[in-house]
Amino acid sequence: MLRLENLTYRVGARTLLDGASVTIPQGHKVGLVGRNGTGKSTLLRLIEGKLTPDAGEISVAPRLRIGGVAQEMPDADGTPLQFVLAADRERETLTREAETTVDPHRLGEIYDRLDAIGAHSAEARAASILAGLGFDEAAQARPLGSYSGGWRMRVALAATLFAAPDVLLLDEPSNHLDLETRIWLEGYLKSYQGTILLVSHDRDLLNSVTDSILHLHGLKLTLYRGNYDRFDRTRREALAHQEAAYARQMEQRRHMQAFVDRFRYKASKARQAQSRLKALERMEIVAPVEADSDTVFRFPDPVELPSPLVTIDRVAVGYGSRPVLKGLNLTISADDRIGLLGANGNGKTTFLRLVLGQLRPLQGEIIRSPKLRVGYFEQEQADAFDLESTPVAVMSALMPNAPEAKVRAHLGRFGLTQERATTRIGQLSGGEKARLLFACVTYDAPHILLLDEPTNHLDIDARDALVQALAEYRGAVLLVTHDPRLVELCADRLWLVADGTCRAYDGDVADYRRQLAEERRAERADAKRNDAASATSRIASKKERRQADAAVRAALAGERKRAREAEKRVERLSAERSALQARLTDPKLYEGTGDEVSRLQIRLAEVEQAITEAETEWLEAQEALESAVL
Repeated sequence: MLRLENLTYRVGARTLLDGASVTIPQGHKVGLVGRNGTGKSTLLRLIEGKLTPDAGEISVAPRLRIGGVAQEMPDADGTPLQFVLAADRERETLTREAETTVDPHRLGEIYDRLDAIGAHSAEARAASILAGLGFDEAAQARPLGSYSGGWRMRVALAATLFAAPDVLLLDEPSNHLDLETRIWLEGYLKSYQGTILLVSHDRDLLNSVTDSILHLHGLKLTLYRGNYDRFDRTRREALAHQEAAYARQMEQRRHMQAFVDRFRYKASKARQAQSRLKALERMEIVAPVEADSDTVFRFPDPVELPSPLVTIDRVAVGYGSRPVLKGLNLTISADDRIGLLGANGNGKTTFLRLVLGQLRPLQGEIIRSPKLRVGYFEQEQADAFDLESTPVAVMSALMPNAPEAKVRAHLGRFGLTQERATTRIGQLSGGEKARLLFACVTYDAPHILLLDEPTNHLDIDARDALVQALAEYRGAVLLVTHDPRLVELCADRLWLVADGTCRAYDGDVADYRRQLAEERRAERADAKRNDAASATSRIASKKERRQADAAVRAALAGERKRAREAEKRVERLSAERSALQARLTDPKLYEGTGDEVSRLQIRLAEVEQAITEAETEWLEAQEALESAVL
């Protein structure tokens, strides 16, 4: 169980939480939602212990492990598989200890504990998670330093999933994932055995995975049962009831106040007026509905051009002389809404750059309509803004001949109005930077919008506004996104980028999900067959190891017995030697014939030899014991 009681947290003069309380039962999967900038990521860091609240308390059930994805990217040392395996600290510690311990009893305890925690299958489990997140066998063995930031964040996510904490904290885990990998993650989280607190703006992910929604609004936390759609309906109904109750109360107060104002100074009505005045004072005020600021997206309409806008004929495209895509025969019309499907690395971005004109065909021909303008939204561009600049300055540089009023009007199409237009870019949220990028790529009213992961930093309301804006936009759209809902609502046609080409996909997103699910099932069936074979081998290996351990123990027992017996002989013979030496030093012994002296000397020599042999046997037994332990 996770409990937050009267939690307050401030950043400078700004309060993010004020007396917020909630209890999350163990095993629940909870979606944490709220507008951008309300403090969702901060709340996760408070729960993880990376921040300290100004007031209140965070308590968890004893021995529960809390884990989240590290914000820092994995360093370049090692491979993805090595990094993920290292996330299981207990296994790593035991494995290192097994390599250095000299105590055979401790070694047996270590092997028993490694068996108990499934260490024998750790590498297979880690590899399976990495494969689900897009790393094939060869990719798992490549140096981490060879991967981009997005792929290294996938490795960090894989490590957290592999560690399997009792309370799993996830902050926008699908941001760096393609649609295919996101579908895998959805299935993995649905079957996760533990508590999940998930920050996401992906409505489909929230609907599929969560059984409760925790809403951060107005500095407070409210827990709703059900998935996001149920939360949305419940909240809308509650707001409607609150708004109606507020309106009724305001009308009632207005009516009572009018009576008081009219009759409070008339003797015949003074008592009634005074009574109504006291009732007004006692009345518990219904809070007005706090309206969220409207999310705005409006794309400028382009000048109409005849179709097709782009014709791609027998084209191969790639980098240098190496083609990434071949055999491309496609057309883009003025009213097309096309969703590009395909795993990361298959060439979706390469295809967009071909349409944009950044890449020239290695063979074949691409024909573009005269006067064609193309707008390209690529999330990385938002990270390239000068953080000391402002949205107005950025847009003025793109529109040098436009008056400031027109520049501000264009920014206003994307919700960057008034003070946000002159705010330093470094102080804008990720969603606001994305809005600025939309303004930049559409200032000249492009005929085609190429959108590469446009929703990464947009909250749910902003995504809904983007869907509406794309529906009203009169140009063509090519969309690459990990958000299946955006594809379903915006795309009229689907193209699949796979197997070194791009072709029309005969089906919808649901069909594509089923296809991926079937492929995953086939992969799991293969993995189970391999696991069964591995388990059989493991059982044999375990039996052999037990037999070998028994043989070692038997051998060690024999050596220990041999050493003990040799030691006893040395002690006994040493005592006899001392007695013989004492007799031989007695003067009376030499008063006789000398036969007794000779006998004692012969026996002393035999004892000395026996002691030497016993000591040698004891040393050999000890060396054998030490060699077996090492």
